[in-house]
Order: sequence, then structure tokens, then C-alpha cells
Amino acid sequence: MLLDRTTLTKPWRRLAATVSAAALGVGLLAGCGSDSADKESDGAPAAAAGGSFPVSVEHAFGTTKVTEAPKRVVTVGYTDDQAVLALGTKPVGMTDQYPNPAGKSPDINTQWPWVKDKWGDTKPEVVMANGDSGPNYEKIAALRPDLIVAVYSEIDKAAYDKLSKIAPTVGRTKGEKELFSAPWQDNTVHIAKALGKEDEGKKLVEGIEDKLAAAKKSHPEFAGQTAVALSWYKDSVNPFTSTDVRGRLLTGMGFTYQTKVDKVAGGKFSTELSPERMDLIDVDRVIVINDAADTKAIKKDKLFANLDAVKKNKVSYLLDSEGPAVGAAMSQSTALSLPYAIDELVKSVD
Repeated sequence: MLLDRTTLTKPWRRLAATVSAAALGVGLLAGCGSDSADKESDGAPAAAAGGSFPVSVEHAFGTTKVTEAPKRVVTVGYTDDQAVLALGTKPVGMTDQYPNPAGKSPDINTQWPWVKDKWGDTKPEVVMANGDSGPNYEKIAALRPDLIVAVYSEIDKAAYDKLSKIAPTVGRTKGEKELFSAPWQDNTVHIAKALGKEDEGKKLVEGIEDKLAAAKKSHPEFAGQTAVALSWYKDSVNPFTSTDVRGRLLTGMGFTYQTKVDKVAGGKFSTELSPERMDLIDVDRVIVINDAADTKAIKKDKLFANLDAVKKNKVSYLLDSEGPAVGAAMSQSTALSLPYAIDELVKSVD
């Protein structure tokens, strides 16, 4: 199942069991991109110095051995590129979590405040966009990767097998029980291990956890408040679960999350509420992640306006992909976006 990992700006899409590219043989995949790969290699971003190899990474689909420092990394997971960037490597291919406006360059997904300096002038190839039926295998093969990272992803075994024929591929963590439910800490260290930088990944995690702890300590009142993060989508409220990255960020800061949402969501990262279930978001603090048009729409909804949190002005309206893009930083919750998200979220609830 291919799920929209932004703020539900599109319907959910299913990952097709077979796609046209999946029918290609290994030899054809390897050969179809030789010319373009040669062009891409000119000035291609190299892996950062350091790293310990070989490494074996256990994941949901088995174990992948990475024998040497990868120089051409393709990220298939929605936010995997940011973990790779944080560890000093610029992917040659990535997934667009947010739709890039037609004709817009550079890609909006390389221009967030927390990644812009890391990308610099590099323009990675987009190998999948949010809402696509699956990765573009031909594009990936043409990039001649020596490592494919598909961690914050819902690829299935068939897609993994196809990717593995192109290059060593690391899937999502072995312990992830529901799609997109693995803690950001686990995903960061998992990707770091594939890059031979597990210790560096752990240090990144420790730094962010220290920042969360500081926010929690300076705001002890958060511990006494229930909270929920949500988006407005097609005239309905869509709250995120406690295991989603947005929910984990709020609990990391000390809030008590509204876990009743989890039961209704049934294993998904979010759920759509019918009007009679508005009680599920009747909490002390509400975080709304939407861009301007949908923010305006939710404010006009009578049932939402009747919530105590709304009446008491205990709602944070955070722009998603527009303006400071705090909502995007929360929705990504990566080693690069979290420090920014924490600072801005604290300001919004003070």
C-alpha cells in the first residue's frame, strides 16, 4: 500500500504487485541506463569520508551486506534522503514526499530550511513521487547506485527483490510492526549503519533527544496536557496516531497523546473521522498541520470550532509546505528537520 506521507493532500495509493518495470530482467535493468549513468557520474556527489566496512544490516526483508563506502546512494523512502544527508552523503536519487509544482526548479523537497544548505547546488533525480504506484526502476538503474535505501517506505517483498537486483538494498527496520511506525531514532541509526556510520548516527539521535529533554524540562506543564496532531482533508478531520512521527514528537516533548485515535486508525498512520467521532480530538492541545487554504477551511467547521481547545485558543495552526513549513518539518521528523520542528513547535504552544 502506497500511503501519502505528507498531510493527506492526495488519496492513498496502493503499491501495485507488478508494474511494467518489475517485469524487466536484471540484465536489462543494468543495461538500460548505462549511457545516462555515465552522464550522471560527471561531478556526482561522493560519499563523505569515513565509515567502517563491510557491514551487514538486518531489515524486514533479510540481511544486506555493504562491502565498501557507497558513493552513489538512491533513497526510495520518503524521508531517507535527509538521514543520508545528515551523515554527509548527497543521494543521486530520491523520493519527493511533497509534490513539486510543475516546472519548478530546484525541487521544493531540496529547499526546506533544514536541508537547503546540505543539498547546495546538487539536483538529485526524482525516482518516485508521493502518490506514485511505485519506484521508477528504470530511473534507479540508470543512476547506477551502489546502495538503495528504502527504510521510511512501504515497499513490499516483490519491490524489494526488484530493487536488490539493481543494487544492495536496505529495507525498513526488522522491528517495524506497522508501516511507518518505527521510531525516528531507529530509522536514523538503521540508515547510519548501512553507511558504515552507526556511531555517528547514534550521536545524532542523542543530540536530538537532548533537545527534546530540554524542551520537556523547561515546559513541565506539557506533561499534564493531552494532545493530538491532525490535518483537514476534504471536509473531514484526519488525526495522526501516537506511533506516527507527529505523535511521537508530541510525546517526546512531554504531552500525553490521544491514543483512542490508534484504535480507530486500525494500523494506519492516520484516520478520517466522521462528525460523530469528533470527541477523539477533544483534547487539551491541538496541532493542526495544513497550508493556508485548508487552515481557513477547518476554522469554518462548526464542530471543530466547538471544541474546548479551540474556544480556549489552545490550537497551533502550523503551515505545512508553505511559509516556514513547520508542518513539513514535523511530518518528516528526521535528523535534520527535528531540531527545527522542536524549536518552532515550542514557540507555537508557549
